[in-house]
Amino acid sequence: MTKYKIGYTQGTYDLFHIGHLNLLENAKKQCDYLIVGINSDKLVKHYKNHNPIVFEKDRARIVEALKCVDEVHIIDTLDKVKTLKKLKFDCIFIGNDWYGNKRWQETEEQLKKYNVPVIYLPHTDGISTTIIRREVEKNGK
Repeated sequence: MTKYKIGYTQGTYDLFHIGHLNLLENAKKQCDYLIVGINSDKLVKHYKNHNPIVFEKDRARIVEALKCVDEVHIIDTLDKVKTLKKLKFDCIFIGNDWYGNKRWQETEEQLKKYNVPVIYLPHTDGISTTIIRREVEKNGK
């Protein structure tokens, strides 16, 4: 396994759960320094059409407190090239549930020009923020 100097991953990390932790810990095993981008409240509203439950600054504090995370930034774009130019990472990590997704195929092509690979990490089955949201809504009625 190649060990990268600076790794990057980005997500909403709303209702932080074991799947989030597994992804971040697996990413850290493959790099010396892990930067995590937290999707801003405005960005989440724009592309998911709903507000996160936990505010961006609180989500950032939660992720920043993890020993596997070296640096956290609140990010307001899904454009990984723009983020690469700002944060200067060597690789990007994403869950393998995104493998084959059109947006991530395009991201792979864009980052290839900068020699930045997209590393797909194992997804934790049976858990997601969407699942948690649905359960809370169902049980709250």
